[in-house]
Amino acid sequence: MKKIFFVVAFFTTFFSFSQVEDDSILELSEYLGYLKKYHPIIKQARLKTTEGEIKLLKARGAFDPKIEVDYDKKKFKKKDYFDKLNASFKIPTWYGIEFKANYEDNSGIFLNPELTVPENGLYSAGVSISLARGLLTNERMATLRMAKVYTRQAQADQQLAINDILYKAIDTYFEWLKSYQTQQTYQVFLRNASDRLSNVKNSFIQGDKPAIDTLEANINLNNRILDLEKSKLMYIKSKLKLANFLWLQDNIPLELEDSIIPDVNTYTNIDSILELRTLDSNKEIVNRHLKIQSLELKKESLLIDKRLKLNNLLPKIDFNYNFITSKYQDITNFDTSNYKAGLNVSVPLFLRKERSDLRLAKLKLKDMDFSIAANKVNLSNKINSIRNEINSYENQTQLLGDLVDDYKRLVRAEERMFTLGEGSLFRINYREVKLIETQLKAIDTRYKYLNSKASLQRLINNQSYN
Repeated sequence: MKKIFFVVAFFTTFFSFSQVEDDSILELSEYLGYLKKYHPIIKQARLKTTEGEIKLLKARGAFDPKIEVDYDKKKFKKKDYFDKLNASFKIPTWYGIEFKANYEDNSGIFLNPELTVPENGLYSAGVSISLARGLLTNERMATLRMAKVYTRQAQADQQLAINDILYKAIDTYFEWLKSYQTQQTYQVFLRNASDRLSNVKNSFIQGDKPAIDTLEANINLNNRILDLEKSKLMYIKSKLKLANFLWLQDNIPLELEDSIIPDVNTYTNIDSILELRTLDSNKEIVNRHLKIQSLELKKESLLIDKRLKLNNLLPKIDFNYNFITSKYQDITNFDTSNYKAGLNVSVPLFLRKERSDLRLAKLKLKDMDFSIAANKVNLSNKINSIRNEINSYENQTQLLGDLVDDYKRLVRAEERMFTLGEGSLFRINYREVKLIETQLKAIDTRYKYLNSKASLQRLINNQSYN
């Protein structure tokens, strides 16, 4: 890092950037603050969590108590055929048990005898139980479990989506910084070319230099003007691209003024700005990665589905028992000798559908295991690759800094020799072209270095610490 700081300090001095007010510099941290707070795509990503909460609320609705009223009456030719009222209150529970209270009041000359009740109606209270299929798990329980898992998965997917946007935004900021540095470089060399042309013209007037040198100096100046125009176009494009990520409240896009420039100190402050954590091992980083956790949560949903399919292999045995009385005011009237009970048994002979569903559920689980394993290896290799990139770009930056320094001395030496009448303008321009190429390589390498840092931050900080 000391080497990087040295090279950055050298470049900053060499560029001779003009002093600017702090309020005209858009720092990366400030830029990211606007992005996280106002960008509509990030707001849209947060809807995933809201959707999960809504689905969870919907799943909980399967356990809501219910009041049911069934009223049926028939009257024909002034005869009351029947008048039937059946009102019930049901309370579903977590396991396959449901509590029920019921009131019946039926009358009529053609009433079915089994529906005959006392004059004041008939009250009942009891329970229905699934003794095999549906006791330990059922569709209602599985749906609620899956909704809870989906809510946690939605949170992980939401953060992944936000982090992807942040990565693109950070890379766009680095691209803007790169184009700004490139433009500043060409401005410096344009001034050098202009000063050199002016000096050559004066030397020609004084008879010290031939006319051909003024032509070559003028060609060199025009080339620098052309290079600067190209760099200005790149800078404008990168600035407009950056503006796509800047918004204000009420989804109002923010326009950058021409005086706003990037922070050239980003290179030295990148680790603190991105809050990079590099102390954990690859295994710890991968296991906590949000993508892996999202896949693990998907696997958890598949396990719930598998348990449900396995439970469906059991026979369906539903039992219900209800105490009945005609006097609800006195609870002692509930006599065990007065009751309604029932038993329903259903057993598919071949279980073809149930066995097929279970096999499909197991296949999905195996597929998810393969996906998790492959993603873990891929993430670990990416982390190693990016760390190697960062080390390489640090070394390249140091080497390019030394090369820039050497080319700078060569250009100064050629200029002195030219002043003394021993060198040539061609050699000065040639050395300067090499200096510009190396300078631009250094800028591009630092851009790649910053981009690698952002990629590492994307992998390392995409973690859950719950």
